[in-house]
Amino acid sequence: MLNLSKVELRISAGFTSQFPGDPVPQIAFSGRSNVGKSSLINTLLGRKSLARVSSAPGKTVTVNFYDVDKKLLLVDLPGYGFAKRPLAEKEKWSRLTDGYFTNNPNIDRLRCVLQLVDSRIPPTKDDEMMLDYLRQLEIPFVVVATKVDKLNKTERKKNLDALAAHPLTQGAKIIPFSSLSGEGKEELLKVIFGYLN
Repeated sequence: MLNLSKVELRISAGFTSQFPGDPVPQIAFSGRSNVGKSSLINTLLGRKSLARVSSAPGKTVTVNFYDVDKKLLLVDLPGYGFAKRPLAEKEKWSRLTDGYFTNNPNIDRLRCVLQLVDSRIPPTKDDEMMLDYLRQLEIPFVVVATKVDKLNKTERKKNLDALAAHPLTQGAKIIPFSSLSGEGKEELLKVIFGYLN
């Protein structure tokens, strides 16, 4: 069993050469800069500030590897789609994220990508690009619809139905999530534990 209280930030890698090579499974987190990735990681691990929640979205361009109980690496990919980021930063993001998937000697250890989308809006062009990319590379992914606590019942049903019907998410598992209420946490942990066995 995984001890979620034994967790540490292993490395914030700015270059593919820094990616750790531990012989353990990896689960990656992908999503827009302000979709709530850090909050989700903190909620899953029962921590307040392990993953830094930035006041300025898109500030960090690193791949953050969190070591959980020496049995799992949670991989926080840099957020995408942040308009105010300078071009050089965007290019670095592309190189790093692409490098994780295509220039990574340990890519066979990646079990699944948790692809975060904001439940309040339809998938953005950047979300669609990422989903398409994962499909092309045939990488298993689960869609996490974040911030569901900000929707009323009607909006929630409408938005989640639309997300399920989207051509790029059809057939994928969709988990509604709220870091505020903790909804979706148990289901996500079940997914993660499922990939460990």
